[in-house]
Amino acid sequence: MNIALMKNEARATSARMQDRLSAAINENRDLTAEEQAAQDSDQVMLDKQLGRIKAAEALQAQAAQIGADPASAVQPSATVPAQPRASLGTDGFRNLGDFATAVRRANPAAGAEYARDERLAAPSNVHTETGDSAASYLVPAEFREEITDLVFGEEDPFMDFIAPEPTSSNRVVGLGDETTPWGSSGIQAAWRAEGTQMVATQAALSPRETQLHELYAFVLATEELLEDAPRLSNLLTRKAASAIRWKASSAFIYGDGVGKPLGWMNSAALVTQAKKSGQAADTVVAENIAGAYARMINPTQASWLINSDVLPQIMTLQIGNQPIWQPNFAVSPGGILLGRPILFTEHAKTLGDLGDIQFVNPNGYEAFRKQNGVTFADSIHLYFDYNIRAFRWIFRIGGQPVLSAPVSVPNGASTKSHFVTIAERA
Repeated sequence: MNIALMKNEARATSARMQDRLSAAINENRDLTAEEQAAQDSDQVMLDKQLGRIKAAEALQAQAAQIGADPASAVQPSATVPAQPRASLGTDGFRNLGDFATAVRRANPAAGAEYARDERLAAPSNVHTETGDSAASYLVPAEFREEITDLVFGEEDPFMDFIAPEPTSSNRVVGLGDETTPWGSSGIQAAWRAEGTQMVATQAALSPRETQLHELYAFVLATEELLEDAPRLSNLLTRKAASAIRWKASSAFIYGDGVGKPLGWMNSAALVTQAKKSGQAADTVVAENIAGAYARMINPTQASWLINSDVLPQIMTLQIGNQPIWQPNFAVSPGGILLGRPILFTEHAKTLGDLGDIQFVNPNGYEAFRKQNGVTFADSIHLYFDYNIRAFRWIFRIGGQPVLSAPVSVPNGASTKSHFVTIAERA
């Protein structure tokens, strides 16, 4: 009962519906008959998917209240009888600590405590690497799903802002067209006199490949901690998820594209708005904000990513006698700046540094993650003689800006992009 996978499928259905409706709205038209049929079909599918998710979560909550059958005491023998399954995705283990204890005892070096738990023989658990000395067990799906939800779930505002799209491949190849309606290349429109020949144009498509790179967390836990199973389960899943989420988010912004995503602050698509002439160090003025806003592609789709150090200065900014910041905390925790929400993030630099204020349109960034989620394994032998267990999580994730460079406008010298920041004020 992989709830994370069910949610991913529902998100994909919802995204199709939103894209279909957005395309019609942008073209100022109604849905075609074919589009409406597809929309109706997807709506039926989404209702079913949401129903399954609700039922699965309710069943999971009920199972947690009832609790699993207590595991029989493990005797120092070669085999331990299989326990009843606590839930469909746990392979019979009550929690992560129960699983880790079984793995620890499955090592022949455990001596008198050695016991081969039959639950570890489940096909979904066994993962043998090169030789017995490197053997490990995959953690049951339900526990892997929990950390996947913590990394990509809706409780994190940044991962909701840049939501990596699931894919089954380690690389995604697409075709991009960076031409503009006013440019001299790509698809063009033209006037013609009656009876004259039309001049054909064609899309200037270029392949764009996004690699999914490996992101891991490798954690050691003492045997004393393993004995406190509930604490272990909470500590490992939440701390590892937090570390992975931070690293992925940081790469979306600052990654250099070498073995990791290409972040917008490190890409050629970034627009850096100059500071005001004579501006004092570590200050923000209204011209900074207005200039950044003016250079955004589709600013009504963008949000401000800001370090909280900047807020005290932003709250007092005015254009004429009109404040440009509004305290609409119901919409955004940082309020509203020039009509767009503020998202506080520790990834933004401190006041005055390049990157302290970033204006970002998430539609200009492509992010992908492996749809099978996380590979989560517990080693059988590693660090056994140190009385320490080793846990390893592996994700594959990638991303890059849609544009390879800022867009030139038809009237004016300034360029525009999906990513705008304000120059350093130091």
